[in-house]
Parts: sequence; structure tokens; C-alpha cells
Amino acid sequence: MKLASLLLLLITNILYATQDDNSFITKFEYGAMLYENPRGIGCNKCHGNGKKEVIIAKYRNKKGALKYIKAPPINNVNFKDFKSKLRADKTESLVMPTYFLTDEELESLYFYIQKLK
Repeated sequence: MKLASLLLLLITNILYATQDDNSFITKFEYGAMLYENPRGIGCNKCHGNGKKEVIIAKYRNKKGALKYIKAPPINNVNFKDFKSKLRADKTESLVMPTYFLTDEELESLYFYIQKLK
């Protein structure tokens, strides 16, 4: 019985070994690092945990009306839109910082954000 259990454990480990990320740092860990510090202000500073809209600042316009600068939730954005926003010309958004991330970094960051659900 012990031998059968040991063999089952060994076979299970072999089968799942190919699915593990055995690199020095996993894609999730790399994405988490980029979320906290992507060469500049971290995504977390404006987007928090990424699950809900965050008010970044409040101000009053010239007429005295209260206005908000908000960061949208980002954990349900599709990859095409995510990549587009991070690569956008800054004339499109005067709030979102410019990040010069590689495709691999964008994929790791997106992978991490998707796991925040």
C-alpha cells in the first residue's frame, strides 16, 4: 500500500512538473513587482488592488463644482485594451504616466492583474 501511494505521488509530481513555473522568478511574481514599481510610480498608487474605481484627487472647477480624477478598475480589461492604454500617446491621457515596458513585461503585468480577481 505504501509503495502504491509513493508511486502515485511520484507520477503526480512528474505530470504536474511541466505545468510549474520553475524559473528564478515566476510570471506572477514578476508581474507583482511591476505592479508595485514599473520604473516609475506603481500601478498600485492609483489603481489600488485593481478591482474597483479609485478616486485619485478631488478638485473644484471654476464654477465651484466638485470634480474627481478617477482610476478605473483594471482587472477586467482585455489584453488588447490594456496594452493600448499603456502604450498610448500621452496626449490621450494627461493623468496616466508613460511606461516603457517590453511585451514580456506587459504580459507579466497583465497576468498578475488578472489574478487579482
